[in-house]
Order: sequence, then C-alpha cells, then structure tokens
Amino acid sequence: MKYIISHTNDTAYNVALEDYAFNNLTDVDEIFMLWINQPSIIIGKNQNALAEINSEFVKENNIRVIRRISGGGAVYHDYNNLNYTIIAPRQDENAFDFKAFSQPVIRALAKLGIKATFSGRNDLEIEGQKFCGNAQAYSKDRVLHHGCLMFDVDVSVLSNSLNVREDKIKSKGIKSVRSRVTNIKDHLGSSMTVEDFQQALFDEMKTVRPEFEPYILSETDKEKILELAEYKASWEWNYGKSPAYDLRKDLKYSFGNIEVLLETSRSKLKNVTFYGDFFGVRDVGELAQALKGLTLEETAIKDTVNNLTYPISDYFSGLSNQEFSELLLP
Repeated sequence: MKYIISHTNDTAYNVALEDYAFNNLTDVDEIFMLWINQPSIIIGKNQNALAEINSEFVKENNIRVIRRISGGGAVYHDYNNLNYTIIAPRQDENAFDFKAFSQPVIRALAKLGIKATFSGRNDLEIEGQKFCGNAQAYSKDRVLHHGCLMFDVDVSVLSNSLNVREDKIKSKGIKSVRSRVTNIKDHLGSSMTVEDFQQALFDEMKTVRPEFEPYILSETDKEKILELAEYKASWEWNYGKSPAYDLRKDLKYSFGNIEVLLETSRSKLKNVTFYGDFFGVRDVGELAQALKGLTLEETAIKDTVNNLTYPISDYFSGLSNQEFSELLLP
C-alpha cells in the first residue's frame, strides 16, 4: 500500500488529487490518503448544490463549495476536520462495504480510549452521535472509500452553512444538526491536536500495513492534478446549468432522498435529471440517457424499467424497480 499526505488546505486541489489517484494511478493496487481542507462544503456527486447550502451564509463566510465524485450527502469541512481515503481493488461490483473500510478509524480511536461504532448506512458514531460520514465511488476495477472525521469542527458554522432537510432530522429523532453530531476531541482524556490525530490514524495504518510507503508524485502528475483542480473549482462542475423541467418529484426513502426533474413533450420524456444523497455503483446520467423518449404511461414505464441492461438498484442502492417506476409516473 502506498500513501499520500497532502500538505495543502486547498479544497479543489485535494478533491482533484483524490480523483486523479483513483482514476490515473491505476498501477498502484492500494492507496491511503490524508488531508485537511479550508472551510468548505463538499457536496455529493448527485446533489443539487444550491438546494444543499445556505448560499448567503456561505458567501458571507467565504466557504468554498466543491463537488466530489462519490454519492451521499453534503458535509462541512474546516481546519479541524481530518479527511481520509482508501483506494483498493473492487471485490464485489454491487457491494457498499462501508463498515470494513471504517475499521482503521475505529481501531485508532480505540487506542485513544474512544469506543466508536458503525451505524446506519454510512456513519460512524460515538455514544450515538455522528462524527464521520463515509461515501464511495466505483470504477470497473476499483473502489474509492473516503470519510470526513470531525475532530474539533465549529459545529455552529456547520449547522448554519448547510440546508438540512427537515424530514431527515425528524427521521433521526433529533431536534437539530447540532444535537446529532459530536467532535472526537470532546471524548479524549488528554490534549491532542488534529495533526496529532492525523498521526495516530497514520500510525494505525502503518501497524497493519508494514509495507506502507509514500507515493511520490511526478512532475507530470502534479501538472495534471493542477489542471483538474482548476476544473473542480469551476462553476460548471460545482453547480452546472439548471435543467428545464415540467414536473418535479422529491421522495424520501430509507436509504436517502431522490429528487427527479422531468421534461416532457406530448407525454414522452425529453430529459430527466436525478438529484439526491443516494448511493449507487453506476452513474445515474447513464440511466437518464436510457430513459429518453420513454412514454410516461404506467405499463410502458414498467416494461422499460424491467428491461434495462442493469437493475435500478445499481443506480439507487436499495430502490426496487417498482418503486422507481412509481417515481417516474406523473
């Protein structure tokens, strides 16, 4: 296993570095990465950025908004949030093994006297409060797993910068975002900085992977990462153009929410756009293309959905064909 520790807090660069390592450093079987970002909101691949952020607060407080390549929900980063990534060969093309990839964090915290547990679809918790959200991205042969570890994050800024759906808060049985999350530092018996914690996590990986050694980026690597970082910082990547639509539906499921925008002409589907904090092993853009021209009638929708090349659960993990057909019905 190789490791890369980023020494910049530039969010666009760090997101680009991770993307580049995943898609270009394919001659390295396993890669472990650590980095810390400036105050930023990192939105999931399929999310509508403007719907996820408190735009006025974000602008006033110079908080960057950057889209990542994995699914899931929006998270807030600052200088006391530690981010980690594990890139590894893909074992099961349909699996979301969040729990296994979270074990290094759980073990590192245990050595610091903190009992952390895996909860829900992708969270790590201490005493029932979330301190880490995880997400994954997939290619044909590889999986990228990453998480944001709240060490001593400013929770007031976190809660003010994000627009959290009311139904999500209610489903957790909590009153607010602040009551849902916790910082690792609050549970430590001794004084520690986020840099100390980064070293502790690194040491844990070193313990289980004695062959651990650094990956040295070439000058060509660095140039390409900088080019990619410029795109990651662009409005096009992070916000994109708002699609035209005639019908909007927004539904909450046990695995997350799906928002669908339908543009129609004479009862046929011209365009469809999917937003949400769902996970999937295939790109929903591919599904949207396959659905163009579909007649928006119940039998036609069900027939088309049942005869797709890949099951709907590959695009929306946890969603059945029947549920998806109902989602498309006007």
